[in-house]
Amino acid sequence: MTDSSDAILVIGATGMQGGATARRLLAAGRTVRFLTRDPDSPAARALVAMNAQALKGDLDERDSLEKALKGVRSVFSVLLPNFDHSDRERRQGFTLIDAARKAGVPQFVHTSVAQAGNHLTFPGWSEKRWNQKYWTDKWDVEEAVRSAGFESWTVLQPAFMMDNLAEPKARAMFPHLRERVLLSALLPDSRLDWIAADDVGALAASALNDAQRWHAKTVPLAAEKLTMSEVGNRLGQVLGTQISVSHVSPDEARAKGLVPGWVNAQEWINVVGYRVDIDSLSERGVQLTSMTEWIDANRQHIKFV
Repeated sequence: MTDSSDAILVIGATGMQGGATARRLLAAGRTVRFLTRDPDSPAARALVAMNAQALKGDLDERDSLEKALKGVRSVFSVLLPNFDHSDRERRQGFTLIDAARKAGVPQFVHTSVAQAGNHLTFPGWSEKRWNQKYWTDKWDVEEAVRSAGFESWTVLQPAFMMDNLAEPKARAMFPHLRERVLLSALLPDSRLDWIAADDVGALAASALNDAQRWHAKTVPLAAEKLTMSEVGNRLGQVLGTQISVSHVSPDEARAKGLVPGWVNAQEWINVVGYRVDIDSLSERGVQLTSMTEWIDANRQHIKFV
């Protein structure tokens, strides 16, 4: 690995948002470096084939993190939530921010989630109806980015990923889609805010390539607000098949195999939702992907039995 004062360290490069960001940056000729526990994984090897620099390690290994940050100009960060009860998101977020500041990294771009920071206003918050740690962790890491003292920082707040309809994410999020059924505990009139991971990558790359324009910006992200019936219709139209939409109660959703935390998130969407001001994004200069366009581009990853 060679040092470069123009290098960008992409955290989460083998995942959806980080991968999209890395590919956008590499296509633009930027020097991209990434940490990975498995440099031989297909996702890591694909990035290396595009001339990214892979470094074995992770955010819990301070030595590998400090090595990865050496000579870096910018950091892109996306973190996994605390679903394993390890306090991972807070721990890794604070470690990364601290290490980047000590390494003298000037720019930090972080992706969080739409509605972070508004959690105290959620109906049912005081009754602990929602996953409180999910929201407080997201917000506390965002605030750590803002207050760390970077010359330039940007926080992107994506809503719900269109990529959750594709394999492998769909196996957990929409397991009945393989049987041409969109089953959820969402109400028929609930409009979910959708964004493509590639659009998050495009906006992150724009911020990383134009630090001054994006400095001190917090930007919620969504391209469309759609009910599940509208999503099912678009899937059917593009893929040439019939998609049934099933609205069930939270108890029924859990009984049919949906992960309880995901069902609780659907209940939150029914009551609160991401509420992204989509019209305000037009000034950012990126043409966002519609659901129909995303389905067409990702048809090979939407599997049926």
